[in-house]
Amino acid sequence: MRSFSIRSTLAGAAALTTVTTGAFVVPAAAADARTEGSAFARCAAVAGDLATHLADQASAQHRAAVVARKQHAAHVARAERAARERAAKEAAAKAAKAAKAKAARESATAHASRSAAAGRAALGGWVVPVAGSIGTPYRATSGLWSSGYHTGVDFVASTGTPVHAAGAGTVVEAGWGGSYGNNIVIRHADGMYTQYGHLSSLGVSVGQTVSAGQQIGLSGATGNVTGPHLHFEARTTPSYGSDVDPLGYLRSKGVRI
Repeated sequence: MRSFSIRSTLAGAAALTTVTTGAFVVPAAAADARTEGSAFARCAAVAGDLATHLADQASAQHRAAVVARKQHAAHVARAERAARERAAKEAAAKAAKAAKAKAARESATAHASRSAAAGRAALGGWVVPVAGSIGTPYRATSGLWSSGYHTGVDFVASTGTPVHAAGAGTVVEAGWGGSYGNNIVIRHADGMYTQYGHLSSLGVSVGQTVSAGQQIGLSGATGNVTGPHLHFEARTTPSYGSDVDPLGYLRSKGVRI
């Protein structure tokens, strides 16, 4: 067996070391180098594992953040949709309530008109033909009318308001009257006639006998009009151009207007 001697410098100090391994003698410095390489490899492996772990953790955090943003966006969308649905329901409820209130008011007005007319008719008296304020008066001048003036009086009344015969009589006209639209003309016992124009609906026919206060149609805006109303005339004949003051005629019959 041979033995070798080498001089190694470790930590700045010289030392002579001899290692015998089987048939060879291995310098101690080479063994130390292998140990250091093995340790470095283990450190590198640990570092690699740590880097992989950190990368996986970062990826997981990113995925969690994406999921959280999507969940937040979905929550916001659901909240906004719910708010819109609530607003729509509230608006619909308000509209329904307003429509119901309007219908109730119109029904009450129509009922009051019918009751008042029926009460006056029961006493044999004449009545105002429709519930409504006075609009365009008799003899108002304008180029709107072929005669140059208004041949009757207008009662402001929304479409569908009940129209009553001002007094008892016989229907001599019920149908389309040109610029008057749907109209009715009634002959009374004193030889006078009353006319009701721009009706949306007719409730009587020619030859029919009516009583004072009886409903004969519904007000409207047919014919030559700018809005719904009842055009009321008093005439000495059934024809256009024989008009007299309609309110004066009603007052002569005891109607307070």
